[in-house]
Amino acid sequence: MIGRDLVNRLRANSRTALVRGLSPAELMSRLEGRPEEPLQGIAAVVHAAFAQYDVEEGNRQLVAMTTVGAWTLLIEPNGYLGVTEERALLASAGANWVSHFVNINGVGTFLWAEDQVLRLCFDPMFPEDRWGTASDELLDVMERIGFHLAEEAPETDLSSSAAFALAEHLTGVAIIPPLLQDTTFSCATVQIR
Repeated sequence: MIGRDLVNRLRANSRTALVRGLSPAELMSRLEGRPEEPLQGIAAVVHAAFAQYDVEEGNRQLVAMTTVGAWTLLIEPNGYLGVTEERALLASAGANWVSHFVNINGVGTFLWAEDQVLRLCFDPMFPEDRWGTASDELLDVMERIGFHLAEEAPETDLSSSAAFALAEHLTGVAIIPPLLQDTTFSCATVQIR
């Protein structure tokens, strides 16, 4: 059984993307991925991702994908290509792309793109500094789900949880423990540029 601790660590150190309009195989192709063996559950994915990083000497990273309704979920335990504007925008042709990354130090990015157009991008710790064609479109939602948009720093940092909530708002997909535990993920390694 996946522990709440692992889910909390994923949320605190998250690297996920949800892509509508591309299957896992199509997404792997767009990211120029090399197919790897499928893995059952997030614990196996996290372990394999860090092992793969060592084997590839940091040149390739393991990603895991699955279909969730109309969306493809991409998990990157040890990378951030999903929020790299150049890679995400190119891969989003004809698709809707919602991704977020927060590392252990709280440095992060939230990115929403549609058909190669950057709709919204910001650091979840500093949501007042946003850019994209819809940079102000979701302000009410952002504030309601926990982003702190005022100048004063909040007492509690909710930026990682708020990033998951904003992704869920945009996609309708909740990343919950049973999904992470019970899924057999398609896996690939992707060149780090």
